[in-house]
Amino acid sequence: MRPALAPFIASMGYLEGRFPHGRERVLPTGTVQLLVNLDRDALHSAPDGLPPVRTGGAALQGATARPAVVDTADQRAIVWVAFRPGGAAPFFPGLAEACDQLVPLDALWGRRAAALRERLLAAGSPDEMREVVEAALLAAADPPQPDPALTAAVAALHGGASVAEAADRLGWTTKRLVRLFSARVGLAPKRFARVRRFQRLLSAATGRPDGDWARLAADCGYHDQAHMIHDFRALAGQSPTQWTPRSSAEPNHVPL
Repeated sequence: MRPALAPFIASMGYLEGRFPHGRERVLPTGTVQLLVNLDRDALHSAPDGLPPVRTGGAALQGATARPAVVDTADQRAIVWVAFRPGGAAPFFPGLAEACDQLVPLDALWGRRAAALRERLLAAGSPDEMREVVEAALLAAADPPQPDPALTAAVAALHGGASVAEAADRLGWTTKRLVRLFSARVGLAPKRFARVRRFQRLLSAATGRPDGDWARLAADCGYHDQAHMIHDFRALAGQSPTQWTPRSSAEPNHVPL
């Protein structure tokens, strides 16, 4: 990855294959993803509590605090970029409007969206695909500039600080922090903190065969086990004991 993009991108890659299950539930991470389907010019998502969405083959999945059901056929040949919290903002204007939404990339980038997919289809290898994506991002914001205050606020909330505590550490009002998060992360800080606590729980639970959910709830900052179960059902659409991801490396993808 080019050094200029490292502060903004958590990971990127190309996935190719077929899955035995036709649908899966994708759990919220509170971050933004760029998705380009190279198998067919379509992407589908059915966010919990919202109407199903179908876009063209290039789309931006906005930050969300709800699970969504997706078609695994969309993952037969897909390029993806997972941004760090707030990392997508320099590249995509109007990010706040993408909250909880799968947004067609052409709505944000115009004709550059179709050009990106065409270049990816013409690429001869995953390394060439990475070069294409990196060049497109840098053309959208060159050079992108990190925001130290945002980075500090994200770290505080991910670590379990309250919204008021995170604002105090920056010498800000909570209103100012809410405004920053809505514009650059795509979620209000309280929703973001809830999702990141859930993600800490999934990370702690992955590979733990003992299933000591009461201990995990305490370690991850829940009031008690009942509080954790309530949150888990809201963010995963199932109970903790029902959660069976497709692999330990992919805790946010649950076959249906």
